[in-house]
Amino acid sequence: MPRQVSYRWRLRELMAARSMFTVAGPMPHLAGRGITLSSSPVHRPVSGTPERLSLPVLASLCDIFDCTPADLIATSDQNLPARRAAGEEAPIKLAARRPTRVRLTPKG
Repeated sequence: MPRQVSYRWRLRELMAARSMFTVAGPMPHLAGRGITLSSSPVHRPVSGTPERLSLPVLASLCDIFDCTPADLIATSDQNLPARRAAGEEAPIKLAARRPTRVRLTPKG
């Protein structure tokens, strides 16, 4: 059965817990760990969910916020319904095909 995996990036939550509310908040902490980035590369993971992140930056963020990668990235997964094979017919729903009773009344 196919599975769908999703994740939630929690950096803003961890920043708020440390009273960091701007993009500039983690920059001096990153610089203290040898990660020198301009505001643009820091803005992406702070303001949204990053698609890619280097391991040195991830390790530095974990060190700054005293957390693990699992604390920064909350994952969830679920089973997807199985897809029908090509040419396979959908099961017939009898309730949808059953006619409804009609009541005839005299006109007049």
